[in-house]
Formats: sequence, C-alpha cells, structure tokens
Amino acid sequence: MFNSLTGILTEKLPQKVCLDVHGIEWNLTVSDVSLDALPVIGTECRIFTYLIHKEDQMKLYGFATQEERNLFLDLLKVDGIGPKGAMKILSGSSVESFASALESGEVGMLEALPGISKKAAQKMMLTLKGKLTLIDDSGRGGKKAEKVSKWNDVIVALVEMGYDRRRCEEVVERVASQLMETGKTESQIEGELFRLCIVEMSV
Repeated sequence: MFNSLTGILTEKLPQKVCLDVHGIEWNLTVSDVSLDALPVIGTECRIFTYLIHKEDQMKLYGFATQEERNLFLDLLKVDGIGPKGAMKILSGSSVESFASALESGEVGMLEALPGISKKAAQKMMLTLKGKLTLIDDSGRGGKKAEKVSKWNDVIVALVEMGYDRRRCEEVVERVASQLMETGKTESQIEGELFRLCIVEMSV
C-alpha cells in the first residue's frame, strides 16, 4: 500500500491535485482543506495517500497531513459513510474542529457538515466518540501527537467497554497517581489499576 508520494505539484483544481513523481503524474482526490494547505503549483511537496480499489475503478485519495488521512479512515468505519461522503466531511471542517465537536457531544455541529443528516451525525457520535486516531507524524505543522499515557492499555480497555475516553483518561491518571503515592511499583499498580478504575467509573 502507498503511504505517501513526494513530487512536484503540477495542478490544483477543486478536490483534485496532480503530482509529478519522477515523470509519472499522479491524479489524487483531495478535500478542500488539503487543497488550501498544499503549496503553490511548481513546489515540491509530500502528500499522504490511500488507495481504494474496486472491481470497476481504482481511486487514489490524497491528504496534506497524516492526521487528516487517519480521520478519513475513521469516518469509513461509520455505517453509511463512504469515501465520497468522508471527503465532503473533511472539506467542511478541520480535523481539530471535528474532533472537538465529537468529543464535546456537539451533534448540531456535525449535522451542519455537508451531506450529513441528524441520523448520520448520531451514528458518527456513537461510532467515533473517544476512538479517533488523531496522531500526526507528518511534521508539517498539524496537530501535535498527543502524549500517550503509560497506562494506555488500561484506558483502551475501559473505552472498549463503552466508557468515555476523556473520563477514562482522567480517572486512570488520578487513580494511578494515588497508587504511586503508596510506594507501589508500576507492575503492582498495573495489577490493581483496571479493577479500581472500574469501581470508580461505576459510581
């Protein structure tokens, strides 16, 4: 699978760019946000990619940042949202704004996105809240990679049980801090942390 292409930007059109990579010109479908973020024609740039291959067509999608591609892939997990719909959503909102609306439960903001009904907004909320993959390794000025907690396995396990990620992070860090104050080792804390957090979250 292609991860990215680096070459000279030769064309910028609505939701489309062309990139010359050593004499081969690639045609990529991009969001309006990526289109604005990419440099002027004639400049060398790197575009993150995702290839969708069906029986009757093959389409290459491009993204200015790895974070935007991650959100695109997350959106494809939502029932009823395909590549075309995902690109419309990416064109109507920055990754940061979308993630903020999702995590704060602002269904109205999601409904305002292009082509999104109230039902689709609710599906996105149910499917993606607390589960977005927003790490950006592009080094191109996007959102910085979030610090991963040393107790991330416990956080993930709690989220998979249906608890809100933000609350899981807060509870896990607080309970782990309390256990560390007792002088317990990390291995001892790991053995008790999940159980204690379940009790805390159930209150």
